[in-house]
Amino acid sequence: MDAFDYVIVGAGSAGCVLANRLSEDPRCEVLLLEAGPRDTHFWIHVPLGYGKLFAKSALNWGYESEPEPALNGRRIFTPRGKVLGGSSSINGLVYIRGQPQDYDGWGVLGWDFASLLPYFRKAEDHCLGESAWHGAGGPLAVSALGRHALCDAFISSANALGIARNDDFNGAAQEGAGYYHATTRNARRCSTAVGYLRPAEKRPNLQVRTGTLATRIVFQERKAIGVQIGDRVLKARREVVVCGGAFNSPQLLQLSGIGPRALLERHAIAVLQEAPVGEGLQDQAVGVIHECHAKDEAEHEHGARNPLGRRTGRSSHSIYASHGYCQIGLGQAIVSQGLQSFLGMRFPFIPKDAAHESI
Repeated sequence: MDAFDYVIVGAGSAGCVLANRLSEDPRCEVLLLEAGPRDTHFWIHVPLGYGKLFAKSALNWGYESEPEPALNGRRIFTPRGKVLGGSSSINGLVYIRGQPQDYDGWGVLGWDFASLLPYFRKAEDHCLGESAWHGAGGPLAVSALGRHALCDAFISSANALGIARNDDFNGAAQEGAGYYHATTRNARRCSTAVGYLRPAEKRPNLQVRTGTLATRIVFQERKAIGVQIGDRVLKARREVVVCGGAFNSPQLLQLSGIGPRALLERHAIAVLQEAPVGEGLQDQAVGVIHECHAKDEAEHEHGARNPLGRRTGRSSHSIYASHGYCQIGLGQAIVSQGLQSFLGMRFPFIPKDAAHESI
């Protein structure tokens, strides 16, 4: 069958959620398309293993930026998931929502933080339990990371400098120093493929097709009626839902004739609708300072015998652990600190025994 009520392009962080929600209605036939494979690779599900996935072209689009003028013309490696779960299957598992001021600053009706908070709570199965800030029993597991002596020292140092302790960067405030939470359950990654798609795949009204690259949205006049896959068209009776992410969604729209006129004409693409699609992308800059240390500490060499088990050894941790929002954190611990009402910098901390060279 090549006609469905909904055709979802991209089985990543958004696509898996929509496949779950739309297929809740047994009257709706839903097709979920993914260019990459199923998420069966061993290292996807071991939190510490995500560093091994960056060079896996079968699972990662492996994009590079254009030469960046502010970075002396360097191109920046930009990994994006090419697998069920998308980037939620290959990322560093850090669970950070973003600042309320960011959402409020958009000025878009229904997208302010107060309107979005119920949906954040609905998604969560949070280790802190249900509260005004968090939900319990949702599809996305959010867990605390194990403590580490070096991370504790990092956080204490931030406290000594006047940066307050923060045990929940998705709570009342994001400023402070403390440990991240991570999208894991029982020492395994909880991607959207695991949390949302796996339960939904049991439904007879949902089809999932991997290894299927959409090259164009097909329009009838100005209505989207399907998706081009090679020489075939998969038809959508109700909607085509584009969930390719920050890079692939605008790319697909541009290939379909929706985007800046000059760009489309330069590539001989007929203009269906001129629009600033693909413009205004913002990303965070990251700098790395490598550590020096006197010795390895034996007490941190404990590890789970089975890295997919329930123990809390090194393999069950994300490399990202503590966090300070000045901000400090791109590791197990982080520090965060605000500039006026907006956070300006984040300083993460990665203990050496977690960021091992082989990872």
